Amino acid sequence: MAEAETTDLSDTLPRHEGVEARVLALIAPAILAMGYEIVRVRLSGKERPTLQVMADRADEAPISVDDCEAISRSVSAILDVEDPIKAAYQLEVSSPGIDRPLTRAKDWARWAGHLARVEMAIPQDGRKRFTGTVLGLEGRAGKLRLDDGAEVALPLDAIRSARLVLTDALIEAARPGQPKN
Repeated sequence: MAEAETTDLSDTLPRHEGVEARVLALIAPAILAMGYEIVRVRLSGKERPTLQVMADRADEAPISVDDCEAISRSVSAILDVEDPIKAAYQLEVSSPGIDRPLTRAKDWARWAGHLARVEMAIPQDGRKRFTGTVLGLEGRAGKLRLDDGAEVALPLDAIRSARLVLTDALIEAARPGQPKN
């Protein structure tokens, strides 16, 4: 049973390394219990770093300012106690927006049919950048149909960044009450 729960979480949580992975491990149980999903944790900046926690509602309703405030209070309390970031930092909690990053395995299935840009950490077929229509998930790889009609399967562990491209179809799909793909 525990193995199935771990697999489910690997599809639900973004993949991170270093301090971002430590922060994710600390805050994920509380955020999930509150009815939210974590889309991304990112620490950026040098002099006054910003810790960005990007979240969605688990029920797929639009995330509100009140939701972000609730997440912020919870995350602040956890990080004040655990102190995984030794320097002073600013906490920012936000929604992923319409042209959201594809950080989790489930994002590839949920946003199939929409245009995405992907940058690989490790070259695939001799290239690092791909733009195409999301076809879904194949094992642990996100599938894209490129402009020339070719299909590629990009290993999720080798993706540096992936994000939806703002299109009229995406705007329509992101409206409340609309199917996601």
